[in-house]
Amino acid sequence: MGAAAGNAGAAAAAESRGRGRRPGAMGGYELVRSDPALAPDDVDLEAGPCGGDDPKRRGGSASPAPARQRQRLVSLDVFRGITVLLMIIVDDAGAFIPAMNHSPWDGVTVADFVMPFFLFIVGVALALAYKRVPNKVDATTKAVLRALKLFCLGLVLQGGFFHGVRSLTFGVDLQEIRLMGILQRIAIAYLLTALCEIWLKGEEDVDYGLDLLRRYRYQLFVGAVVAITYMVLLYGTYVPDWEYQTSGPGSMEKSFFVKCGVRGDTSPGCNAVGMIDRKLLGIQHLYGRPVYARSKQCSINSPQNGPLPPDAPSWCQAPFDPEGLLSSVMAIVTCLIGLQYGHVIVHFQKHRERIMNWLVPSFSMLVLALAMDFFGLHMNKPLYTLSYTLATAGTAGLLFAGIYTLVDLYGYRRPTLAMEWMGMHALMIYVLIACNILPIFIHGFYWKEPKNNLLRFIGIGA
Repeated sequence: MGAAAGNAGAAAAAESRGRGRRPGAMGGYELVRSDPALAPDDVDLEAGPCGGDDPKRRGGSASPAPARQRQRLVSLDVFRGITVLLMIIVDDAGAFIPAMNHSPWDGVTVADFVMPFFLFIVGVALALAYKRVPNKVDATTKAVLRALKLFCLGLVLQGGFFHGVRSLTFGVDLQEIRLMGILQRIAIAYLLTALCEIWLKGEEDVDYGLDLLRRYRYQLFVGAVVAITYMVLLYGTYVPDWEYQTSGPGSMEKSFFVKCGVRGDTSPGCNAVGMIDRKLLGIQHLYGRPVYARSKQCSINSPQNGPLPPDAPSWCQAPFDPEGLLSSVMAIVTCLIGLQYGHVIVHFQKHRERIMNWLVPSFSMLVLALAMDFFGLHMNKPLYTLSYTLATAGTAGLLFAGIYTLVDLYGYRRPTLAMEWMGMHALMIYVLIACNILPIFIHGFYWKEPKNNLLRFIGIGA
């Protein structure tokens, strides 16, 4: 994950009738768009009650749009584009602005909102993509294949095949390849959420907010089971003592012993999240530059990387994957929460109803998250704790409601055109920038000496 830790792309799929287009968004994302052959009983659920007749939204034309024309929900792309921009900013600015870097352990910084924002918007988009599912088996097959493609792409991009800008190595030792990562986590969350939307929908009519709870009660039950399972494993799993080896200068191998023998611990060295990853994935397949290396316990320059203090704990150099197995369980919950926000778009046509049904749960989740953090269940991105899940999902809901109000309600699209474009090409941007493809390409062309490349001429340096 490197500097791109916790930065993600969005993945969703429009399964039915071959509808939609691929805007190049994260993870092969497809979003329902205009259907040229809408049935007479189809209504515009994505454009609000005005049917898109706002002159601002129609480029200044005062003539109303056709009643049955379906319009793309622009706020989805804008939200995702803002998240992509935030991802780029925290990657570049995090090294010298602590508030823009990932929190070394407990606590939340700006960078820690990027991954949940992408997962949230995946869920929102899935509710639109699966509004109609004529063939559940076919939709399931396509969802599984897309998740596998995204997972494999993550293995290639984050398994070590693409090197860093100053690390011109090639190839991957399969004995040490990183198995989990950003795109792999999104693939898992996408698949489970898509299956819930395909198979676990009720038939009840939706007139009020509480009707959503009844119609999608089985999805909410799945989310509750997932969250409870995570909590039981995190606080109930016994973590024994363990040891690991690292290669020091001159390829000298050093062994470290970490004393634990505890249950329910959430410290960097003795938590159940890391233990499960070490047991199931193997420590050699985990991320080698853990975020807690910047903590006060492990760095004299904290919150930046630095030399180890003389009394540094033995776990400071141990690998830890921030996109591991158990922490990815809670990522599913974030995606499921986004799915419920998408249901509001599907079932409510009035802007006021949509916004109110977003604001109430968003504020509720934020209040609950702050209360949990106050009583000791701290927000923690590497562990993806429940309080962190609620805080980031609540913030995503508020931000999405604000963007929807600005862009889709009042039609102020011109100020957000750049964000809209970035959101529609999120996967391409992620691969080119966050995975170092573009910087490496630029470094590959120089004048006489490698240091005389394009980056040097524009003032960034070699």
